[in-house]
Amino acid sequence: MIIVSNTSPISNLIIIGEVSLLQQIYPKVLIPPAVHLELTRLPIFQPTMISLLGAGWLEIQAPTNLQLLDTLNQTLDPGEAEAIALAVELSTDREQRDEVVRLLIDERLGRNVTASYGLKLRGLLGILINAKQQELIPVLKPILDRLISQAGFRVSQSLYARTLQEVGE
Repeated sequence: MIIVSNTSPISNLIIIGEVSLLQQIYPKVLIPPAVHLELTRLPIFQPTMISLLGAGWLEIQAPTNLQLLDTLNQTLDPGEAEAIALAVELSTDREQRDEVVRLLIDERLGRNVTASYGLKLRGLLGILINAKQQELIPVLKPILDRLISQAGFRVSQSLYARTLQEVGE
């Protein structure tokens, strides 16, 4: 499985000190240059990003389909546009080998655009549900609460409740 990530899943996990969950679930994650720029623009992220890139877990890869990128840039921010373009390219390249490409993205507009290209996607809540199901974390609620209070992660009350219900909390 090939994983491409937008900024928010990585940045939110860095803020709450849980980016290692992402590393444990996915052996390698690709990010486009615009996502790298967004993740290194703030000094708080720089040490973690240097470590993640140095470990070889996080790799920077630029999309090459400039026409698709131009189209996506008309409605999305640069990080989302590049992440979707990269995932679309990799998905097209991998279809012949039955290799799945998944995009990690949370923003609603980006998720809607992603779905229109037939890409598989996962948001931060899905990542945390996986972590709980794989027994990488004993309970999800404290992590979800930290995301909301420390990272400003927005989640509706109904989605909050459904997420906890899905993991039996």
